[in-house]
Amino acid sequence: MGWKWHRGRYSGAPGYPWRIWGLALLLCAGAVAAAPGNMGSGGSSGSAITRTSALTSAHGVPGVSQTEIILGQSAPFSGPAGELGRDFQEGAQSYFARVNARGGVYGRRVRLLSLDDRYEPERALANTQQLIWRDKVFALFGYSGTPTVLAALPVIREAGIPLFAPLSGSSALRQPFNRLLFHIRASYVQETEFLLRQLKSTGRRRVAVFYQNDELGKGLLDILRQRVPLYGLTLVGSAGIERNSDAVAAAAAELARARPDVVIQVVSYQPAAAMINRMRAGGYLGGFSHYSFVGSTSLSARLKNAGVGAEVTQVVPFPNKARLRIVYEYQRAMAHTPGIDCNFTGLEGYIAARALVEGLRRAGRDLTREGLIRALESITPANYDGGGFSLHFTPTDHSGSDFVDLTAIGAGGRFIN
Repeated sequence: MGWKWHRGRYSGAPGYPWRIWGLALLLCAGAVAAAPGNMGSGGSSGSAITRTSALTSAHGVPGVSQTEIILGQSAPFSGPAGELGRDFQEGAQSYFARVNARGGVYGRRVRLLSLDDRYEPERALANTQQLIWRDKVFALFGYSGTPTVLAALPVIREAGIPLFAPLSGSSALRQPFNRLLFHIRASYVQETEFLLRQLKSTGRRRVAVFYQNDELGKGLLDILRQRVPLYGLTLVGSAGIERNSDAVAAAAAELARARPDVVIQVVSYQPAAAMINRMRAGGYLGGFSHYSFVGSTSLSARLKNAGVGAEVTQVVPFPNKARLRIVYEYQRAMAHTPGIDCNFTGLEGYIAARALVEGLRRAGRDLTREGLIRALESITPANYDGGGFSLHFTPTDHSGSDFVDLTAIGAGGRFIN
């Protein structure tokens, strides 16, 4: 159904002073262990005393010991966007488990310490401060969302700690270039161009936008305003909603009055599903299009028959058909996790974990953050087999992938491609 747009990179073939912090950790270890914010969805956190046992290696690198490499993640594991964080984490953990079962990376197990931010920037900032300064993780991984990553960026810069595979395609995280951020997904600009090209080819000319009223939604609304006319389309209306809300009644009425051929939804799955159900109940017969971050499986599960025909751009291959080796690997890994189905966000987590481990291996036994950055910058399709999903980093470009595809919800809530 869809086609893939790329620049030639995608292959379609199968401190703080340690004395102060040491004292602080000893004084508040019991309280930290009981604090509700310290447990991630995957149960990867232990007590504070357990965490401090492997914080720093003999040569002083945070989060690296003779037996462990500790990664930190802040993402939504509860609240209206919680399924996104859980899906990504489950995909990533399935690969880390495979690596650890084979002896880890140079004998070090990879451990992911995950904290719940409920998709709220303030919590993401607090989690990042905790992960860096108290838990002393080696690197950050798999953050979810544009506003949350933007909130954490000042602390990330201060610490000089790399963040690998944020679940965001925002230009604000790519321009200007930030050496600490590595992206494995296409940008939202690339998703936008792909989507508008598809709409033009189907003759749908009148476009409305339902957007999240924050940095993510406003940024994409601006991009759509600029690019919609370039494809011979007309932006006939827009309506916003606050982050983590699904109160769509007023926005639905406003968009219905604009009589669009298609509503582009720049929101996560919960308000997106609420909008589709509301507008369908009001007699709207037009289309709905979404960006990859919507959470495809979660969206479909909330729509039942109302979702048939709804489109979603994707930044990873189709996870339910093993046409590529990376998908086959992911399906096999998830088979060891009963009750969890393969999905797009989980595959993204698996791809991210796989690429990060490659960087850890290339960085060598004497692991440092600078060494990891240089190692990741050496990954190209010529020297890294991504199983059909190519990644390409350089010292001046950390946008690893240009892969974009299109899917739609079919009968029974199943995705077609």
